[in-house]
Amino acid sequence: MVKFLCLGALSLLLAASVAAACPLPQRSGDEKAAAALADESRTPQAATGGGLSLRLARIAQGLSAPVFLTFAPGDKGRLYVVEQNGRVRVIANGRVQSKPFLDIQSLVTSGGERGLLSIAFHPNYKQNRRFYIDYVNTDGDTVVAEYRTRTRGRAAVRVRQLLDVDQPYTNHKGGQLQFGPDGFLYVGMGDGGGGGDPENRAQNLSSRLGKLLRIDVNRRGANWEIVGYGLRNPWRFSFDRANGNLYMADVGEGEWEEIDFTPRNSPGLENYGWDVYEGTHRYEDKSPSGNGKLVFPIHEYNHEEGRCSVTGGYVYRGSNIPAAKGRYFFGDFCAGTIWSLVVSGDRATDVRQHSLHVDSLSSFGQGRFGELYALSLDGDVYRIVGG
Repeated sequence: MVKFLCLGALSLLLAASVAAACPLPQRSGDEKAAAALADESRTPQAATGGGLSLRLARIAQGLSAPVFLTFAPGDKGRLYVVEQNGRVRVIANGRVQSKPFLDIQSLVTSGGERGLLSIAFHPNYKQNRRFYIDYVNTDGDTVVAEYRTRTRGRAAVRVRQLLDVDQPYTNHKGGQLQFGPDGFLYVGMGDGGGGGDPENRAQNLSSRLGKLLRIDVNRRGANWEIVGYGLRNPWRFSFDRANGNLYMADVGEGEWEEIDFTPRNSPGLENYGWDVYEGTHRYEDKSPSGNGKLVFPIHEYNHEEGRCSVTGGYVYRGSNIPAAKGRYFFGDFCAGTIWSLVVSGDRATDVRQHSLHVDSLSSFGQGRFGELYALSLDGDVYRIVGG
């Protein structure tokens, strides 16, 4: 089980009572050490390829703004692709099926950073047929809902709504859903947008914005809990299927993109720093919340060479590329660049820039057996294969 300390399993009903102000701190030894770690792994020093030969094999095209890909436990040979406009499409036997798995276009506001943003299948999906979606509704707010599939040919039925968060602006929705190694459903929430977190939501534990939340979907009446905060716009996070470690890509304000890492045995609530810090760099002259542990990214990169927005991925645990096993893959939406790194002793090591390019790199995906995929918002889906 993930050992996040949630301030006594902090529920959002209690969060308002724990936020506290403190004097502006000097940069501590821990902060300096964290900055040094990021210095060691910044992209300009990344090795190119590093002897790992990779290429992209296109498996689908013509999709409408694909933003996520996953598989359903127990469902052999099928991949599920989320289209931003409100549909989930199925790739089976090398072809995109004409009939969507799910179509909720009438419920969704799509465009920019809004839309249907992800899907997560229950770990026991084969038995209970339940899955979960994150989308922006017609009021512009974030919704997480549970659905249940029925017999083939019949539309999935909505079971219940788990989350409804008012959104003050049109950007920074986060939107990733993943089941963790503890069996809880996790969701990444952006800070609500507006530029620079103008209402200080990311550091405010009474707000659901700028947070990593989780809930036990198997327990009726369960509340959402905060397990991480200080996030700007977490665009894709994942758990390493081999050990449960958490990797998260948080999109920067204007200069620095970051990769955050939390080991499964983390002893406390993490504050990822925004909007006090952008990456390892001071953004505002104010104090971070005094709750939990202030942590810094294991890797960051700047906006040189057309880079603009990080896209998080997965640790490769497939069998087709042995040399890639244990490497975490991520990329940049604007530049289309793809990198990988290895975490050793909670540090990012062996950062490599690969000779792969995906225009408008919207997401990565992971298949049933650990193989990885890269998605282009322009409509293409690629499998990452050995060269």
